[in-house]
Amino acid sequence: MGDTAITLAHESAPGTWTGPWLRPGFAVAEVIPSWSADTPPGSHVEVELQGQTHVGFETGWYTVARWAHDDGEIRRTSVAGQADELGRVDTDVLHAATGLDAYRLRLNLDPGHGGAPAVRAASSLAASAGEACVAPSAPLQPEAVELAVPAFSQAIHAGEYPELDNGGASWCSPTSTAMIVTFWGTGPAAADYAWVDPAFADPWVAHAARHTYDAAYGGCGNWPFNTAYAAGFGLDAFVTRLRSLREAELFLRAGIPLAASIAADPGDLDGYPHAHGTAGHLVVLAGLTPEGDPIVNDPAAPSNGEVRRVYDRAQFERAWLGGSGGVVYVIRAPDVDLPPSPGNW
Repeated sequence: MGDTAITLAHESAPGTWTGPWLRPGFAVAEVIPSWSADTPPGSHVEVELQGQTHVGFETGWYTVARWAHDDGEIRRTSVAGQADELGRVDTDVLHAATGLDAYRLRLNLDPGHGGAPAVRAASSLAASAGEACVAPSAPLQPEAVELAVPAFSQAIHAGEYPELDNGGASWCSPTSTAMIVTFWGTGPAAADYAWVDPAFADPWVAHAARHTYDAAYGGCGNWPFNTAYAAGFGLDAFVTRLRSLREAELFLRAGIPLAASIAADPGDLDGYPHAHGTAGHLVVLAGLTPEGDPIVNDPAAPSNGEVRRVYDRAQFERAWLGGSGGVVYVIRAPDVDLPPSPGNW
């Protein structure tokens, strides 16, 4: 382990880093890891989790990801079919069969012909089995806040690159990630997306889709794959859960937009572009009105000009907290401080 990253002692040989046991003080039902890594050509990082029960029994290691920023030589993927009597992996989430007292992270670094990978940050979100509170919250302040997040529509990419999650109509997660990456004034260079058909708009959205694609899942909605992609542009990024829009407001007033994972049935969210509802959808939380209603960049809008939406606060909290338990991507420039934490980031 170097001063600023986990690296290999011998750059030509694979190596493993095992983190300490983490004991959050409650029965852990779910764990979602996040990481920021540099993966030179041919190299990759494998991310694993292990749990410990309240009587001290240790589970086996569950593989959550085999990850590389590029896809030219490495098949970026989660690992399907991992389930036993103690837990199961559902794409990017480890679900414990019974509450875990502790868990830990293991990183396997495999070098390639371009050099050795380096993990600059590794974190994890642990959650209990308790139901998310979806009672409407009151705003912290009456003043409006709105961050100048660019508006990108996934819908205008429908039919593009169908091998990537059936094309742009399914690209809510990478489109949301691209909006926030661009907000921070960074992203892929023109040479990086030169492979995109020049007739297609906003080629950086296709770039984000390609570089967040999970081969086993068959989609671009893997949560930590999106934050790892964003981190590749020098940003700090991780997945966490918030408990209300009051907590999200702390980030917005600190200048940090959030990508939020929501779900809504028909009629649940007024103005929602998915008229038939969705079991899962990513949007960018960009601000709040003076009344506390969320200002959202919804990539499902039919055009870039229609992406900005204002949703009802109570309806949005139900769709967000009830849909994913409050999952967000936190993506920020390293020189922008996180707001003070009440204990969950």
